[in-house]
Amino acid sequence: MDRPGWTRQNIPDQSGRTAVVTGGNTGLGSRTAAALAEKGARVVLAVRDTDKGARAAERITARAPGADVRVQRLDLASLASVRTAAEELRTAHERIDLLVNNAGVMWTPRSTTADGFELQFGTNHLGHFALTGLLLDRLLAAPGSRVVTVSSEAHRFGASIDFGNLDFERGYTRNAAYARSKLANLLFAYELQRRLAEGGHGTVSVAAHPGGSTTELSRDFPLPARVLFDGIFVPLLGQSPEDGALPTLRAATDPGARGGEFYGPGGITGMRGRPRPVRSSARSYDRAVQLRLWQVSEDLTGVSYPR
Repeated sequence: MDRPGWTRQNIPDQSGRTAVVTGGNTGLGSRTAAALAEKGARVVLAVRDTDKGARAAERITARAPGADVRVQRLDLASLASVRTAAEELRTAHERIDLLVNNAGVMWTPRSTTADGFELQFGTNHLGHFALTGLLLDRLLAAPGSRVVTVSSEAHRFGASIDFGNLDFERGYTRNAAYARSKLANLLFAYELQRRLAEGGHGTVSVAAHPGGSTTELSRDFPLPARVLFDGIFVPLLGQSPEDGALPTLRAATDPGARGGEFYGPGGITGMRGRPRPVRSSARSYDRAVQLRLWQVSEDLTGVSYPR
């Protein structure tokens, strides 16, 4: 049964659980990590800049004295970094109860990752695909573990997966590349859940989106777009980063959340409101595209998931 009034106060005790939050030093990730730590979880901030990560950890422990917060270097735009981070996490933790695939880039000028992939697709999707696969055995070792993948309402805005032009070598636009990466997040989350269920595993895959919220993601916007987004769109239609993190937190901690669900703000526009299960676009449920994207992602990253 849905509870439209779900808030941080509904987060159950997280003592004894280990949570890895990518991009946990800023924006929605920092709010997610802080809420989990305050509820007793051991939280790992998996971040590109470890100095910023250390400062974020200090802010969390200042609010929650005694909280166990650690920092792990992770650059999702480099598969070598993803592999190194995963190996270090595997060494440090025999089990991982929660992986929050939160980090991302948005509306960047056309550029590529260290491995030559279009930056938004390579970071937002392929980096998380590889990280999840490399940590999967640690997740499977934890009863009731979850993978939460953060998407965006942008996945609805004309997004498609053009397998003949994945790197946008033709017709690149910032918004189209971002929308594609967020659609890929959902295709991945749903196919991962199907595979986990077919394997009889207790681990589940859940997705979430924050609605409209001001975060550092807008740092790459052209100035007029940043003014419009942060100065007009979010104040009128969106919500605070604290509220924007609630769909992720509910997907991560609500005992009633089920694998394959997608959580987002419950308001009429989908941009604000208390978190609840929502439907994503019809394209995100296309099984043929899910399967093809999965195979392509394994090929591109060199990470194969056990069946």
